[in-house]
Amino acid sequence: MKVMKFGGTSVGKPERMHDVAKLITADPEKKIVVLSALSGTTNALVEIGQSAARFDREGAAEQISRLSNHYHTFIESLLASDKARERALAIVREHFEFLGIILRISFSESLNKDILAQGELLSTKLFSVYLEEQGIPHVLLPALEFMSIDAEDEPQLDQIRLKLSDLLARYQETGLFITQGYICRNAKGEVDNLKRGGSDYTASLVAAAIQASVCEIWTDIDGMHNNDPRIVKKTVPVEQLSFDEAAELAYFGAKILHPTCIWPTRQQNVPVKLLNTMQPLAAGTVIQKTTSSKGAKAIAAKDGIIAINIKSSRMLLAYGFLRKIFEVFEKYKTPIDMVTTSEVAVSVTIDNGSQLKYILKELEPFGTTEVEEGQTIVSIVGNQIAETKNVLLKIFDGLSHVPVRMVSYGGSKHNVSVLIPSSYRNETLQKLNLKLFGLE
Repeated sequence: MKVMKFGGTSVGKPERMHDVAKLITADPEKKIVVLSALSGTTNALVEIGQSAARFDREGAAEQISRLSNHYHTFIESLLASDKARERALAIVREHFEFLGIILRISFSESLNKDILAQGELLSTKLFSVYLEEQGIPHVLLPALEFMSIDAEDEPQLDQIRLKLSDLLARYQETGLFITQGYICRNAKGEVDNLKRGGSDYTASLVAAAIQASVCEIWTDIDGMHNNDPRIVKKTVPVEQLSFDEAAELAYFGAKILHPTCIWPTRQQNVPVKLLNTMQPLAAGTVIQKTTSSKGAKAIAAKDGIIAINIKSSRMLLAYGFLRKIFEVFEKYKTPIDMVTTSEVAVSVTIDNGSQLKYILKELEPFGTTEVEEGQTIVSIVGNQIAETKNVLLKIFDGLSHVPVRMVSYGGSKHNVSVLIPSSYRNETLQKLNLKLFGLE
């Protein structure tokens, strides 16, 4: 059995949903299909929640009406028969009646999560109606019956495996299952969501739970590219990556896949394929345990980085000093991306400044602190990258024009990272693309 996940752009138009139906019935292998909300829906639901939180009932009502009209238009092109359209309209009416209720009750964070869940519930139910109209046998599996997170918002993989196995056992003759991405239940049993990674995370968790033959992530780009195609003029898809290489790229800025999505599939050694719904014959990218070659494979950039330098000639070499520094960041649940040390200072980077003022206050006893915002981490990822002839030379040749703030290598054989001012990002990506891959 395999898992196929389709993102919002892949189901965002009726004709795209038609194409998805063809893709999932193109081979006889049993499969679980994970769908995101229609493109634009989640953003609209976020706005509705924000309006409700501000007690702007008139604004929320207008946003709900606009989104409802979009779904009515969508149904007209998605379905051909009056019977199917009536069923779809009843589904839309039910969910928008719920959204209407939020205008008359007190807003809460748990209610907001119910609001956000409507997108995936709608997309899967409407897709199910289309499959029925086409005579394609399938079962709609409610994600809220098996997808769960604990009190720390971490997925309960063992529980997911047990619950999903029980559900699938009820339909042993069924070859096609449809379910929702993103949504789940929390430790209290309330509707919640997976936040980081969303529907991709759902797909990888499901793939790990059933030990799938493959986890296919279908988007609107043909695999993970060797550089950011939104910035760099000429990029190419990377045919194969190891789990480690893909995780590094995802963590350091490659937008096609969230880093959390690698962990479940790596745990169960389930290969991941990144494919393009608009170009289904394109090879895409295969992510698996083994890697095919040494050297640099791709470049990623992560913006919004803050560098913090703690200088203390008196304490740096003291026993436990670094531990005390890291405990401050742990206390405020702020992950550190890069770390460098010198004889009298330690520098770290973070990508979340929400707790910065509290962190700086607690760092005061350790020495003087300097903060640099507006930084970018550029990561060059590959296999045994520094051991490959001339790769480091090419990297630093491409950085010759840049005031490099920090350099990190050694924590991983797959990654060389540099911290630079964000104003140099685009030029740096272009230069490295030329130096490492000969593309300009």
